[in-house]
Amino acid sequence: MVFMGDRATLLETGRFVQRHARNAADEIIEAAGAADPGLGTTAVADADTENETETEARHRRAAERGDLASISALGAMLLRRGDLDGAEPYLRAATAEGDRAAANNLGVLLHQRGYADEAAGWWRVAAVAGSAPAAHALGRHHRERGDEPAAEYWLRQAAEQGHALGAYALADLLEHRGDVGAERWLRAAAEQGHREAAYRLAMALERRATETPRGPHATGTRLPVPEAVKSAAGATPGAAPDGPAAEPVGELAEAEQWFRQAAARGHRRAALHLGVLLEQRGELKEAGRWYLSSAKEGEARAACALGFLLRDAGDEESAAVWWLRAAQDGDGNAANALGALHAARGEQQTAERWYRAATDAGDVNGAYNLGLLCAAQDRIPQAEQWYRRAAYAGHREAANALAVLLLQAGDANGAEPWFSKAAEAGSVDAAFNLGILHAGRDDDRTALVWYERAAAAGHTEAALQVGIAALRDGDELTAERHLRCAAGGGSAEAAFRLASVLDARRPEPGPAVLGASREEKSECEEWYERAARQGHRRAQVRVGMLAAARGDLAEADRWYREAAEAGSRNGAFNLGLLLAREGSEREASLWWTRAARAGHGRAALRLALLAARRGELTEGRRWCARAVELGPAEVAERAARLSEALHQELTA
Repeated sequence: MVFMGDRATLLETGRFVQRHARNAADEIIEAAGAADPGLGTTAVADADTENETETEARHRRAAERGDLASISALGAMLLRRGDLDGAEPYLRAATAEGDRAAANNLGVLLHQRGYADEAAGWWRVAAVAGSAPAAHALGRHHRERGDEPAAEYWLRQAAEQGHALGAYALADLLEHRGDVGAERWLRAAAEQGHREAAYRLAMALERRATETPRGPHATGTRLPVPEAVKSAAGATPGAAPDGPAAEPVGELAEAEQWFRQAAARGHRRAALHLGVLLEQRGELKEAGRWYLSSAKEGEARAACALGFLLRDAGDEESAAVWWLRAAQDGDGNAANALGALHAARGEQQTAERWYRAATDAGDVNGAYNLGLLCAAQDRIPQAEQWYRRAAYAGHREAANALAVLLLQAGDANGAEPWFSKAAEAGSVDAAFNLGILHAGRDDDRTALVWYERAAAAGHTEAALQVGIAALRDGDELTAERHLRCAAGGGSAEAAFRLASVLDARRPEPGPAVLGASREEKSECEEWYERAARQGHRRAQVRVGMLAAARGDLAEADRWYREAAEAGSRNGAFNLGLLLAREGSEREASLWWTRAARAGHGRAALRLALLAARRGELTEGRRWCARAVELGPAEVAERAARLSEALHQELTA
């Protein structure tokens, strides 16, 4: 998908390109030397103190009197202005008199006219006479012709005379050949203010500092450009890490300084990279300033990164403006972010349009998010199509999602290779899903391998499965370690099982002592409560039992009632016991009835006893039969005896 930018932006971009081309030509035009003081003129006027028109007029008057320096300077002025026809006679006249600068500038003029070989001849004349700009231009000419030895010779001549462009071009040539001497000349050019040299020097320093082991005190990892948005709700790329980051040291610090120098001179990629460095350190305000500077110069990635900063600061509207600008410049990450923004607002059609734009721009996350969007709308064939596209491009979560779709469709054999591909690429969910797949085949050993792999990467449910397996094998310490990880990750079942492990270790409580202070809650009770607060019904019942044991009947009632209302038959039975002790036998009967109907044998026996006390013998025998049916054995035996007694009473 191709977007057109707004007219003002395009015009500004055009002006920038034209200005950049003109400046590139200006940099190889050599200023003429000083004129003969006796003529009362100066060869080059200071643009800050004298009007250009007046300067040109002075040079013309001096040139008419035959002043060589003014003839050369006037030719250079006209050349800078782009008046090639006007400049050429002056430059040729000065060159004929042996003016070195004019020879170089005549080469520039001829090169602009397309006469490269003739231009090279005049550059050689000037370079032999000591012109660094001419040596640089001649070196570039030879490199374009593929003559690297000649190119290196002349570029080195320019560089050794302190010519920044010559030093940079020499560094570029040496770097192309893999010569370690390239960095020396990059540094020389950077020190003279060459912004591209400063940028490339910074990149080289950072690369060496972050990729080469530097002993036990080495710091830092390579700082990436902010990541792509990976989910339909949008990720948080480039977010600052928790706590203050360490300041860069050594080569990293030097790299940052060169990035700053290049960025301050208008290098948009340096400004982008500097913004990334600062964002990684948590210096978001300054990072935003550099992103803005880079974005204004047309760097789409900086506009995208600025959008993420604004979104994280809560300004979604401004973020959308910069994402739109970046997306219109072809940035797939920004298009994907716009898709996520509209999806979060429920604007599915707009979200889909931007996800498609991201995909067309080569952002694989766009295809994945299109799959998520289609799956949420039950457009399963389209979801599979987009997942496949992203998965074939190497998107691991898309591979996992595709495998899930295939598994849900009953194609376990088709799903397994995609789960494996995703897991090998680092998808924790895929590793867990492989565990489920093998467990479903009763291949517990292979399932455990994948569960352990996912658990090691922090997968909560996988840690729970490893903990359960360890409990089954009697390895309580391993079980506790994994259950703690899973419980800490928010698994209610893991919290309940961990509490059960800890509960089993507690000594039996001693007899109650009148006036003794209430015991503090144990760790196992805290884990039970955590699970109970997450709606775990068995944990709720257990918390109620522990509260009742402490004498906190109101707390016990609350937890029993919550479990019972959620469908726990044990909760309903225990609540009935609590109510019966408090004299609320009628309400207790209601909860026992619910528990008995859900299959609780003891609740059925309690109902039989209540009916017998009330003289409802037939009702009592009916509940006895239910208790015998439900068990357990002890309850069934008591219910059978009670039923026989009631039968005798009925037949007496």
